[in-house]
Amino acid sequence: MLHAAPTDPRYAIQRLGPGDAERLLAADPQLFDFAVSPQWTTEFLGDSRHHIVVATFDGRVIGSVTGVHYVHPDQAPTLFVVELAVAAEHQQQGVAKTMLHALLAHGRALGCTNAWVGTESDNHAARHVYETAGGTLDSDSFVTYSFDLT
Repeated sequence: MLHAAPTDPRYAIQRLGPGDAERLLAADPQLFDFAVSPQWTTEFLGDSRHHIVVATFDGRVIGSVTGVHYVHPDQAPTLFVVELAVAAEHQQQGVAKTMLHALLAHGRALGCTNAWVGTESDNHAARHVYETAGGTLDSDSFVTYSFDLT
């Protein structure tokens, strides 16, 4: 266990690894946009550049934050925070911020010198978490493009 979330000792925060696929497969379905795939879960957890910190409540995964660290020929390792989610009934408990801090600490331990995350401009809940966790809003405009690879 890395940290305990504030206010209730039934919460725990921990980083998962290759042997933890069953825990994600049994996670609260609110955390993911689609059904959790056993194949992709195993692949994700087995990849040393993929990271997931989860929050549990009485042992069940009720929150997660995922990230990937990468290197580039002209930059030190960077941590990209991919997605952060907490089941609705567990929001506003400090869970999201605690998970995020744990993921950032792990990135620091990996030698990452920077971390970044993107979110929609109208996602006020996410922006609140990132700002109160110490993130600073970049002044540069950011535009995203998607490519359908199917």
